[in-house]
Amino acid sequence: MKRAMIASILAAVCVATAVAQQNQSSGTSLTIYNSDLAVARTTVDLNLKQGMNEITTTKVTSQVEPDSVVLRDASGRHTVQVTEQNYDAALASQPWMLQKYEGRTIDFQVVRGDRVDVVQGKILRAPIPDEGESGAPLIEVNGKMQFELPGLPLFPASTDGLLLKPTLRWQIFADAPVQFPAELSYLTRGFNWNATYNVIAGQGGASTSGEESMDLIGWVTISNNSGTDFTDARVKLMAGNVAMAPPPPRPQFRMMAMAESVAVAPAAPTQKSFDDYHLYDLNRQITLKDRETKQIEFLRASAIPIVRKYVYDGAEGLPYGYTDGAYTQSNYGLQNAKQVRVEQEFVNSKKNHLGMPLPAGIMRFYRRDSDGQMEFVGENSINHTPEDEKVRLTTGSAFDVTGERKRTEFKVDSMRRTIDESYSISVRNAKDQPVNVDVVEHLFCAANWGIVEKSTGFEKRDSSTIAFPVTVPAHGEQTVTYTVHYSW
Repeated sequence: MKRAMIASILAAVCVATAVAQQNQSSGTSLTIYNSDLAVARTTVDLNLKQGMNEITTTKVTSQVEPDSVVLRDASGRHTVQVTEQNYDAALASQPWMLQKYEGRTIDFQVVRGDRVDVVQGKILRAPIPDEGESGAPLIEVNGKMQFELPGLPLFPASTDGLLLKPTLRWQIFADAPVQFPAELSYLTRGFNWNATYNVIAGQGGASTSGEESMDLIGWVTISNNSGTDFTDARVKLMAGNVAMAPPPPRPQFRMMAMAESVAVAPAAPTQKSFDDYHLYDLNRQITLKDRETKQIEFLRASAIPIVRKYVYDGAEGLPYGYTDGAYTQSNYGLQNAKQVRVEQEFVNSKKNHLGMPLPAGIMRFYRRDSDGQMEFVGENSINHTPEDEKVRLTTGSAFDVTGERKRTEFKVDSMRRTIDESYSISVRNAKDQPVNVDVVEHLFCAANWGIVEKSTGFEKRDSSTIAFPVTVPAHGEQTVTYTVHYSW
């Protein structure tokens, strides 16, 4: 399978060498992506004789992409020609074994109440998957044929070609006898990772300005569903959206051309920019068993200044894009949502005790109660966030801060092609302290608009959105009024 990022991921590779059959070794490393993909690398000793060698290895997963395999001498001192590669993922299973013993007689274990008997049966036809009744097995027992297995099939332990693990086989030509450690790299499905963040705020809550201090703990969750255990593997995590091409038809084997080897890059730090992505090195060896999910802490920071904001968008979700004159109808734009959003905002900077690019994930917020216990107060997802960028997310709706929106005037002049409308927006605060609220309004009636009257200043967010920042006193109310003039 051709992949847009193979050259970057596998370090400009070539061809090369082979491996002896054995289990995963301690030299294994993994680079795991967010998209059911990983690069697996391992090192084994290679012992070749002069001439053609047939070498096999089980150091691959059951979801390896065979045409992504790269086999080489990482030191660049030896060149080995790989003329043919075969991948066999047909692990031993009951259907596979029945097909292998087709035409032969084997034992079947039959349970009759408390008694267990063994009967012999000849496999005239092995079962054919997905063929329904026409693919049912045909077994001869005591001179009679039956369309079902007489019991649990028992196969000889010395069965030839028995595969307990996925297997790669190479035909390798060597000019002279040689022995050296070879590096095997390949792409594999079955791996994934994601980030989660736990944000802990103190008991006191935000100040009048909305700023308070928080602690942040970042975790990565890694899952392995590749069909293979990885013991004491060095793990890196790639954050970013890596392009992957659709798969072409796969041959059973492929010829592997020779290429110039490239020196291995120096060890990566905890985090670094890599190509157009970010690479996180856990700097430790971990064991990932098949079908296992593991959490690892990768970030911890304290005393991060965070601003809590309240946003009242009474017409949130206002439809846009009408061409049938809906804007001129008196009932358009009368949404009156009551809820006020709670937003959390901070800057991912070294000044704020952060600065590491944050991979996308779920951010959960907790606050300590007066008894010292932490209570969950909301969560949301963040995108990949570079250094010095702002993180802003909604964590819920305020209980004690509510809004009300109503239109007080609406005039349409079809001859002059103008609309004038006025709104009154009230925000009430039942808290014991004042709160800052952004009152957001959407101006969608026409592309040309102007605020002709207003009770307080506003900021223009984009071509059709404005916001009035107001401070609502404790147990008080604040009202915003404005009039907008449209023309087209």
